[in-house]
Amino acid sequence: MNRRDFLKATGMSTAALALGTTGLMSLGEYKVFAGTGKNSKAAGRYGPLVKDPGGVMDLPRGFQYRIISEEGGKLSDGRPIPAKFDGMAAYAGPNNSTVLVRNHELSGNTQYPVIGKNPYRREETGGTTSLVVGPDRKLRKEYVSSSGTIRNCAGGATPWGTWLTCEETLEEGHGYVFEVDPHDPENKLSKTPIRDMGAFSHEATAIDPATGIVYLTEDAGPSYLYRFLPNDRSQRAGALQKGGQLQAAAIEEMSTKETSEFYTGRKYDIVWKDVDPDKPTLDAGKKGCIAFSRLEGAYFEGGVFWFDDTSAGDKSLGRVYRYIPSTNTLELFYESTDQNDLEMPDNICITPWGDLWIAEDGGGVDRVIGITPEGETYVFAENKLNNSELAGPTFSTDGRTFFINVQSPGMTFAIWGPFKRKNAARRRLMGHATPPAAYAPKVSDKLSAFAEVQGMSDLEAVAFERHGLPIL
Repeated sequence: MNRRDFLKATGMSTAALALGTTGLMSLGEYKVFAGTGKNSKAAGRYGPLVKDPGGVMDLPRGFQYRIISEEGGKLSDGRPIPAKFDGMAAYAGPNNSTVLVRNHELSGNTQYPVIGKNPYRREETGGTTSLVVGPDRKLRKEYVSSSGTIRNCAGGATPWGTWLTCEETLEEGHGYVFEVDPHDPENKLSKTPIRDMGAFSHEATAIDPATGIVYLTEDAGPSYLYRFLPNDRSQRAGALQKGGQLQAAAIEEMSTKETSEFYTGRKYDIVWKDVDPDKPTLDAGKKGCIAFSRLEGAYFEGGVFWFDDTSAGDKSLGRVYRYIPSTNTLELFYESTDQNDLEMPDNICITPWGDLWIAEDGGGVDRVIGITPEGETYVFAENKLNNSELAGPTFSTDGRTFFINVQSPGMTFAIWGPFKRKNAARRRLMGHATPPAAYAPKVSDKLSAFAEVQGMSDLEAVAFERHGLPIL
């Protein structure tokens, strides 16, 4: 959809647009004044959603947005802004600015490819761009930061200030993770695959800052949960290139005799099995690792690794898990059984004040859904422009601006308003909170009683039960 078609579709006139700092026409900021949200669950932490008069993004009262980048516009050097916006992270920049690194899920011929000066493979059209956004939330600069890759879907920020961009492909010579420095674009590191992290259909990554262990999700069917044990734990740019061991998660194997005596108090555990990085999916399957439906988002916060399975469950509406490394505990936190509750969770994050935010990719009116540590749920945003997914939710380092993408036509939004203040203790609390009753996985009385006797939580017991372990 070009700009003229967009204006026609939304019924807006050019008088409703503002001239951006790059000379591009882009939607200007505005306040939402009136209206009510159609979903009753929107009346949560920030109140019901207000209808956007432009028909683009519904937000709660008091919040504003600005579209700071659109596919087909112009980068700072005059080249077109690439299409298919996806995963993203925010970093502190000079003079109180924010630097965003944004993925482009592109492959093959495309109208708006990523064209870089130092590509991994010159014939490929994927990669990343970076945006420098001032404290006034206006775009200052936009440029290519890596190129020559395929289907850069998600990835993850590192504790040392770089971005791991992941290729979601099985094409020969691809399917790798690359490290991008937002302050040193298109350097040698950005075009060097981290081969020991495996060649598979990568989705997202998240790093435990206490250990330097990298957790990785796979977007395939079936898909597996991996972790990467780096040889170099110095947590600096380039350290992951020094190799390490790739492993996949499995449920601890028990003999028939051990299973029959499970009532004595022995718990099941997660074990991590070494896999061949050149064929990890095949190896994980042969070694009996946990087969998920299709893994997507990943986020690490407060000692807890969060991830989701976008098409799992009886109705294929998705699940959200959390893994706690210190106790080696896998829990099924959230299991959707109704499209109005959650439809196909994708990218996830923990907000600066401690709520879990989930971006949907359900093929309809996609939303950002929030869950509080106290068990409250709410809808923060709805994409009204088209049926394209929301992607790349991330907050500026000061916690005052929320950035998110609409994938197609590609748009990057800066959203601000009466956000809660940063709260580190509450962020840690979210990792151990009880899920909202309506959203939690359904557990039979028998399974719950059995879990209590064995010293397991319901969430831990149901995670094993959903993956075929006959613990009853």
